[in-house]
Amino acid sequence: MGSGSSSYSPRTIYLDVDGKVQKVVFSRHCSPCDIKELLCSSSNIPRNTAITVVDPEGAMVSIDPTMPTNSPNSLYKVIPQSTGQLGEKEEVFQNVLSQVAEQFSRAFQINEIKTEVTNKLAMLERKVELEGLKVVEIEKCKNDLRKLRDEMTSRGVSRVNCQCKYSFTDDGKKVTPRRDIPTYPKYTLSQETIEALKKPTFDVWHWEHNEMLSCLEYMYHDLGIVREFNMNPITLKRWLLAIQENYRNNPFHNFRHCFCVSQMMYGMLHLCNLQDKLSLTDMVILMTAAVCHDLDHPGYNNTYQINARTELAVRYNDISPLENHHCAVAFQILSLPECNIFANVEPEAFKQMRQSIITLILATDMAKHGEILESFKQNVDNFDFTNAEHVACLRMVLIKCCDISNEVRPTEVAEPWVDCLLEEYFMQSDREKSEGLPVAPFMDRDKVTKPTAQIGFIKFVLIPMFETVMRLFPQIEEIMVQPLRDSRDHYEELKQLEDAMTEGSSFMVKFRKKLEKM
Repeated sequence: MGSGSSSYSPRTIYLDVDGKVQKVVFSRHCSPCDIKELLCSSSNIPRNTAITVVDPEGAMVSIDPTMPTNSPNSLYKVIPQSTGQLGEKEEVFQNVLSQVAEQFSRAFQINEIKTEVTNKLAMLERKVELEGLKVVEIEKCKNDLRKLRDEMTSRGVSRVNCQCKYSFTDDGKKVTPRRDIPTYPKYTLSQETIEALKKPTFDVWHWEHNEMLSCLEYMYHDLGIVREFNMNPITLKRWLLAIQENYRNNPFHNFRHCFCVSQMMYGMLHLCNLQDKLSLTDMVILMTAAVCHDLDHPGYNNTYQINARTELAVRYNDISPLENHHCAVAFQILSLPECNIFANVEPEAFKQMRQSIITLILATDMAKHGEILESFKQNVDNFDFTNAEHVACLRMVLIKCCDISNEVRPTEVAEPWVDCLLEEYFMQSDREKSEGLPVAPFMDRDKVTKPTAQIGFIKFVLIPMFETVMRLFPQIEEIMVQPLRDSRDHYEELKQLEDAMTEGSSFMVKFRKKLEKM
């Protein structure tokens, strides 16, 4: 390509400033006001002073981007106009401006806000530095998911590409599991990792999919589930791989979320000493429901499914369409001999376990939150572990806690999940807008921020539920309930800072408009 047109080259003029040559360069795109300010500055004249420019013969020169150029031998002179009256007005204006600025500073505590913002920025800079590697890990995870999807496509796995319109046939299986012995490497977990797996503080971002599969496999062995139900270890591996392959590459509802929920369940079983209170059947129901609870999630919630009248909503009559679908995929996988970890369980026992797993997965529909929590509250103060109804209700509350437990984790682990969830929300709301469907305010990228998204959810959903569970298991207060309270305080502080900055910006806009009218 050729060089730019000469019309875009800067213009140069020369001024006589106290007997010295002053060179001034400006672009043709400058406004006359910009050029006047430049000339005032070059001639040591206060800004906003009315000026005229004259050539050596005393003729006036226009002050605009087209003003004729001159040479060092033909200097222009900048002459300030008589502004006695204007100077007096300017002095009054400056006094008023100073008084308003002082009042504004006192009213909005500008210095305090500056200090707070500076401290927050310093904290954020340290956090960015510390979490730099975490971003790399997340990107690595996304790349792994893309590779996995390509691998599935190359093996001819029948998978629906559309994220919200489902198409199933009765003459084929949705999943095609590996029939060979799974080849993912067997990781030997260190004692440090084994202990960390039992705690809500476990950092789920440092693990690749193969490592997460090995951790899930370890949990089933450690809880005694494999031995109790005579599971074939190779079948367990195949089942876990089929589970992983049937989680989609969504920002939030993906295999890493599945692992988060399952690890939190494993941690709560240990933290609450439930191995001494519940049966191994309860254990396998809780862990399997956690592993399967979001299978084949499309990234668009039940509200979208119902409003868009998707095939899933029609299939399940608008009743928990996603949760019903997760259950169907879970048992479709288990129906394959190569993946049936319950092959050696008696038919009647399996029937009861199947019903319990379905109940737990359906309980993760937030539309049922109030009903389930209220039922648990009625039992919690007189809870009886020998009462089947009490235990069934506890199981539902446990999987609900684990499903939405990210804020229980340390801030550096929990906060990236907020970003992932908002990304998925925005993806849905953008689609709803394009399709003319209702948009929930908490999903609208133009209305929601991190603090507004989190404060209400933590205060009115998470804390009340975990505090209710704490009445039965007081030991969770320090390690689970207190982090929720800290997270609430953290987001409320951010919200206050956002509000102060917004209010300050609004005041300045109004103030400038008033000044323009003077």
